[in-house]
Amino acid sequence: MPTLRSILDERVRGADAGLYEKLDNNRVRCFSCGHCCPIPEGQPGVCKVRYNRGGTLYVPWGYTAGTQCDPVEKKPFFHAYPGALAYSFGMLGCDLHCAYCQNWVTSQALRDPGAVSPPLHASPELLVSGAIAQGAKILVSTYNEPLITSEWAVAVFKEAKAAGLITGFVSNGNGTPQVLEYLRPWIDLYKVDLKSFDDRHYHELGGRIGPILDSIRRIYDMGLWLEIVTLLIPGFNDFPDEIRRLTDFIATISPDIPWHVTAFHTDYKMQGDDQRDTTVEDLLCATEIGQEAGLRYIYAGNLPGMVGPWENTRCPQCHETLIRRDGYQINGYHLTAEGRCPSCSNQIPGRWSAEFEGQITSRPFLPHKRSRLFTITGR
Repeated sequence: MPTLRSILDERVRGADAGLYEKLDNNRVRCFSCGHCCPIPEGQPGVCKVRYNRGGTLYVPWGYTAGTQCDPVEKKPFFHAYPGALAYSFGMLGCDLHCAYCQNWVTSQALRDPGAVSPPLHASPELLVSGAIAQGAKILVSTYNEPLITSEWAVAVFKEAKAAGLITGFVSNGNGTPQVLEYLRPWIDLYKVDLKSFDDRHYHELGGRIGPILDSIRRIYDMGLWLEIVTLLIPGFNDFPDEIRRLTDFIATISPDIPWHVTAFHTDYKMQGDDQRDTTVEDLLCATEIGQEAGLRYIYAGNLPGMVGPWENTRCPQCHETLIRRDGYQINGYHLTAEGRCPSCSNQIPGRWSAEFEGQITSRPFLPHKRSRLFTITGR
């Protein structure tokens, strides 16, 4: 019976030359994420899916761990084509090991014996045609950490761009200058999980805060559309001083970057009587701190209908409600064709369609049309 490792070892290609360098003794250094792993011969990097064979770095190729159709608001992108359908795909592996991961079955594959997700055969053409068949406007790499499979993402995104689709990453942001420059021509939207503003907390998750903060600056400076999410976890990252430093950091880059502060529910290894879910009050306290930092677009998520106006997009100049939401549902859209407030003509930053094009769905769903993806069983 083939193992997941043996199946994935057959679904690889050589890494892009700009994303690694050769070292002595047949070692290589990988630049796909902020770990910059020096990888010995015959070993994988910390992500478990990029590995060194004979002094060449091999990377995942030709599969997906699954696809799903999501409202773009679920990613979450609130300032990018509201109401659009995002066709989401992911692979396996991650460069972090968050104890609360909601996608741990795919992200922790090859690290956690309980994380078993049979890969599906895929090609860029199959993924793009699948997205178009569902009526998607956006193709998004998500569910695991997409930076560690950047070569595959670029192959898919090249096909997507040729078909007129928008492309995006949902990422932990643990990048490098090399991988961000590699992605730059092929990606439109980038969501970063800024999980904490304490380097000690990032060490608990298996990383460092420095590369994440550097990547956020670079992504913004590159002109990609950037939104930032912080999952607010009681007892981990919900301390007022930490939230204040986090929101001050975002505001120094640009107060126009949308910040989503979202509610945590117990999951994976972070469950038990000593861990509670995030409350409405927790979220509202965080939004107040974000306001004090000068952020203009703050959203409280994962508790639909319970956070008052904090699901809506409002004009920071005249306070007119421009996009009204209930969870992922768009209940009102009032931006002009140029993305301006109709009351005061203030330009609202984002990526907007000339008009609201309706909403295919306000709920995630598995693709309901016949798929040509099939499970890889190995030899």
